Amino acid sequence: MSKSFEKYQKRRLRSSYISVVVSIALVLFLLGLLGLLVLKTKTISDHFKEQVAITVFLNDTAKESGIKTLQTEIKKQEYAKSVVFVSKEDAAKEYSKDIGEDFIQYLGENPLKNAINIYIKSDFVTPDKMAEIEFKLAKNKSVFEVSYDKPLIDLLTKNIKRIGFWILIFSGLFMLIAVVLINSAIRLSVYSKRFTIKTMQMVGATKGFIRKPFLWKGIQLGITGAIVAVFGIVSVIYYLHKYIPEINILSDKTLLGILFAAILLIGIFITLISTFFATRRFLNLRTEELYY
Repeated sequence: MSKSFEKYQKRRLRSSYISVVVSIALVLFLLGLLGLLVLKTKTISDHFKEQVAITVFLNDTAKESGIKTLQTEIKKQEYAKSVVFVSKEDAAKEYSKDIGEDFIQYLGENPLKNAINIYIKSDFVTPDKMAEIEFKLAKNKSVFEVSYDKPLIDLLTKNIKRIGFWILIFSGLFMLIAVVLINSAIRLSVYSKRFTIKTMQMVGATKGFIRKPFLWKGIQLGITGAIVAVFGIVSVIYYLHKYIPEINILSDKTLLGILFAAILLIGIFITLISTFFATRRFLNLRTEELYY
C-alpha cells in the first residue's frame, strides 16, 4: 500500500513539474517573441518603408541618352535604394494583365509613358523629405510628372510612431503578467509539498536547509522552461527567415544572443524569487493551516 502511494506521489510530483515547466516555457516564449519584436521594430518598419516608390513619368520627347543620364544621376543620390526603368510597352502589358484585356486595341494607341521607379531608403521616407525629393526631380526637363502615395507616407509615419509606443507599453504589461503566471505555477508546485516542509520543520531542520533544495529545483525548472522557450523562438526565427527574408532577422546574431540570454536569466530570476517567497509562506504556516 505504501509503495503504491509513493508511486502515486511521484507521478503527481512529475505532473506538477511538467505543468510548471510548460507554464514557464509558454510565458517566456511569448515574452521572447515580444522582445524579438522590440529588437526588430526598426528593421520591420524599414522593410515596409522601403516598399514605397516614387514614380517619375518621362516626357515622350525625352531621348534615350537623356533618360540614361537621369537614371545615373538618381542612382548617385543618397536617398535612392534602387532604380528601375519601366518602358511604356512593359507598363501596358502589366496593366492589360491586371484588367484582363488589351486596352490598346480599344484606344488605338498606348497612352502610358516611360517611367522610372525609385525605391527610397527608409530614412528618407517622411512627408518632408519625400516632398523635397519630388521637387528636385520635377525640375528635370525629361520629367513629365513625379508621383507617389502621399497619404500612405503620412499614415506610415504616424503609425510607426504609434506602434513603437504601444509595443513599449505592452512589453511592460506582459513582463508583469509573466511574473504573476510563473509565480502562480511555482506556488502550486511548492504547495504540493507543504506537508513535507512541515514534517522537516518538526524534526528540527532549519529554514535555510529546507529552502535550499526548493530553490535549486526552482532554478532547474526555470532553466528547463527557458530552454524550451528558446527552441520555440528559434523555430519562429527560422520560419520568418525562410518566408520573409526581407526582414533579415538573422542579421544581428549578437542581439539574438542577448535575447536568448535574457530569456534564460528572466526564467531563473523569476522562478528563484517565486520559490523563495512560496517556501517562506509555507514555512511560516501553522500545522492546522496546511489543510486550507
